[in-house]
Amino acid sequence: MTNHYQYHVFFCLNQRENGEACCADKGAEAAFDHMKAHVKKLGLNGKDKVRINRAGCFDRCAEGPILVVYPQAIWYTYVDNDDLDEIIESHLIHGKVVERLVI
Repeated sequence: MTNHYQYHVFFCLNQRENGEACCADKGAEAAFDHMKAHVKKLGLNGKDKVRINRAGCFDRCAEGPILVVYPQAIWYTYVDNDDLDEIIESHLIHGKVVERLVI
């Protein structure tokens, strides 16, 4: 069995209604939009390449915002678009995990 994508990236976009900390409160939607657009602009998206997807809660809210890259199951946190661009450049293009952002 082969993977349909080389890398499948899931962003937690969960919004907690009880006021507890969540990824949505930390800019996850804008981060998702940025990474999806940047991957597309670089021509990295599509079959056998990279897929960026929305996800619900990963139940790691205190560590957020969070994204996870499969098939390696590398969990990342990020602060801004520079962190996301580093994940794209290092991990999605060159296959090298960005250790400073791993949780």
